[in-house]
Amino acid sequence: MLRSILLALLMSLSTPSLLKSSTSPLIVAHRGASADAPENTLPAFQLAWQQGADAIEGDFHLTRDKQVVCIHNPTTGSYAKQNLTVRKSTLAQLKALDVGTWKSPEFAGTSIPTLAEVLTTVPPDKKLYIEIKSSPKIVRHLLKVIDSSDIAPSQIVIIAFSGRVIKAVKSQRPSLKAILLATPRHRDKSPNLVPTPQHLVQELRRTKADGLSLYCHPHVDADYLAPILEAGYELHTWTVDKPETARQWLTLGAQSLTTNTPGSLRATLAP
Repeated sequence: MLRSILLALLMSLSTPSLLKSSTSPLIVAHRGASADAPENTLPAFQLAWQQGADAIEGDFHLTRDKQVVCIHNPTTGSYAKQNLTVRKSTLAQLKALDVGTWKSPEFAGTSIPTLAEVLTTVPPDKKLYIEIKSSPKIVRHLLKVIDSSDIAPSQIVIIAFSGRVIKAVKSQRPSLKAILLATPRHRDKSPNLVPTPQHLVQELRRTKADGLSLYCHPHVDADYLAPILEAGYELHTWTVDKPETARQWLTLGAQSLTTNTPGSLRATLAP
């Protein structure tokens, strides 16, 4: 009880950006407007901007010829007729695939975009959340693409489940914001969630991450989050499509909500 009271006091005295999240959350389109368009494609990202997203989130892999491409899975079988392994394929081979028809015939002919192509869709006042799905080897190639674009570093947020990837990003480009991803869960029928918040804080410190993005597990509460927020780390969450879940996480202190439905979620949360 005392910890909950202290956490509430901490949040009331926190930074302006955190205070803003309780009234004006950052809406991040998960793989673009993925409920309405094929995920991780230019149509999905362009639709997300039309729906009022503050940011888009995409998943990125490295190809055999060292190109950074936007696709969630390490293979293409879920999206195209031909099942290629991304890291063993060239950009030309991947570009030849149709990754839109699986969603709807209206998206026939849609191709896998490169990071450079995704960056060109981002308006000056918006952000791109780059989820790295490859090994740390991708980082230097990814940074080269960012440096060659017109996007400002402040518009980029790197996210990853891999602590090694986050550490590599902060080592090679300390100024870029990097957020560690984690999925709280119950193990062996225990009522307690793992990883523990104490373990997460240790990992955040070890990797020099700027914050944490958690799956929106219904049993995450203020007590679980207290050590993380008290340590000064940002809090983000995914994938939030229900208004009640969004409101719960905003109350807990989330600074952004990653969602498949950016348009409807923003409309629901509008004052």
